[in-house]
Amino acid sequence: MLRLVKEEIAKREHESERIRIATDAERIRAKCQTLRGFIGEAWHILEPAKPMVTGWALDAVCEHFEAITNGDINRLLVNVPPGFMKSLVANVFWPAWEWFQFPHLRHISFSYASILTHRDNGRFRDLLMSPWYQGIFGDRFLLKKIGEERVTNNHMGWKFASSVGGVGTGERGDRVVLDDPHNVKEAESDTVRKETVRWVREGMSNRLNDMDESAIAVIMQRVHEDDVSGALIELGGYEHLMIPMEWDGRRYHTSIGWTDPRDADGELAWPQRFSKRVVEDFKTTLGPYGFAGQYQQAPTPRGGGIFKRDWWQIWGNPDDPDDPQFKKFPACEYIIGSLDTAYTQKTENDFSAMTVWGVYYDRYDMPKAILMNAWRDRLALHDLVERTAATARRFKIDRILIESKAAGISVSQELQRLHAAEGYGVQLVDPKGGDKTARAYAIQHLFSAEMIYAPDRDWADMVITEMSSFPRAPHDDLVDSVTQALKHLRDSGLLIHGSEMAAEMEGDLMHRPVSKPLYPV
Repeated sequence: MLRLVKEEIAKREHESERIRIATDAERIRAKCQTLRGFIGEAWHILEPAKPMVTGWALDAVCEHFEAITNGDINRLLVNVPPGFMKSLVANVFWPAWEWFQFPHLRHISFSYASILTHRDNGRFRDLLMSPWYQGIFGDRFLLKKIGEERVTNNHMGWKFASSVGGVGTGERGDRVVLDDPHNVKEAESDTVRKETVRWVREGMSNRLNDMDESAIAVIMQRVHEDDVSGALIELGGYEHLMIPMEWDGRRYHTSIGWTDPRDADGELAWPQRFSKRVVEDFKTTLGPYGFAGQYQQAPTPRGGGIFKRDWWQIWGNPDDPDDPQFKKFPACEYIIGSLDTAYTQKTENDFSAMTVWGVYYDRYDMPKAILMNAWRDRLALHDLVERTAATARRFKIDRILIESKAAGISVSQELQRLHAAEGYGVQLVDPKGGDKTARAYAIQHLFSAEMIYAPDRDWADMVITEMSSFPRAPHDDLVDSVTQALKHLRDSGLLIHGSEMAAEMEGDLMHRPVSKPLYPV
């Protein structure tokens, strides 16, 4: 009986919605003459519990995709910060808006991972199948195939989702959309980045039905000077819409008559969604290079200066020998040693290098890391093992991290064979996250957020000097040791920024299940 009641309620709600849509159809169609108007009307289908936040930045993106539909441009590059609805506009709303006018159009969408384009194809499908869309535009075409990889209609139009370098060889479309070609975490890897750029240059343009009339739209955040955007800007021929989060004083404009409306330095692009406080948190969390690329669309050249010397916090006052902080380290919760191995005495080879780090909490109960010792030397295997073990004993190290390469594996085995009873763990680390530079950028924000301390000692200055010169320094062994250590602390949750801690706490509260009484009351 209850099931029948629920079915009847659902049936009546559906009928009521159908009548409401039919009554309001003319007004909705009038609003949907523009892409921006269509998004405003269709928003509740995909985000029923989240009110739409408008802004001129969204209007600008819509105007430029409209210009493709109107035939005014057929090569578009859009650089906007994360959170500017780029995937929803380019891969969901725009093709749905085009189809009720030109259902024969064929769309191909690419991203760095097919799971993202499949997600957006699912949203596209859900919008087309909704009672709202069917009630207003259902007479324009019939849906045939409605999968997440491919959606087709009875006018021979389709939308196909794939990834950079993925399946779909031979597929050609009237619209090719490339949404976030780079994985931000891998963008600093020269190998991955260059291969992506090569595919865009050589493969993507071959996916067009008509080389003169069909359109390519690339929409992304900047991640590197030599990313896909950099390659397309150098190539030329693309209309370039660039919206930095904070206005940098340059008057950006495009050929369709759009001009950035801001006139005050630092004025935000979308303050209704991203307040000044939120933007400042982004700066702190990402660090200056990450923020410049992802939010300002202007990645700084990667020639050096990844770790600024003045980002290091000095522990104690060297001018006051009676300062207790100058004489001893803080009480640390966890102490690790990070070893970058070479184990050879040949002078033409790299050094072996070790840094020791402690994690402690300041008076505000915020985690900090302090450099407690560092050395580098050219040592034979036995000497390297013994010096590492002596360092572990002296600083009461809890764990030694060693990169999992041929030399490191041998050192690890010898440490465990000869010094297993000394109480510290030995962990082989498989470096992930791109090349050396990529791993350096992954921990840069810890320095810019003033979370890293070092004493005023010659051996500490040796580390600071090498890191401030990276990647142009003659040696990078200490840099490798530092990045290995801090990435371990970061990934294990022992060293995270205050804003990240607050976000995690907020997420835990949001997803915490509602408690239920143990007994009926």
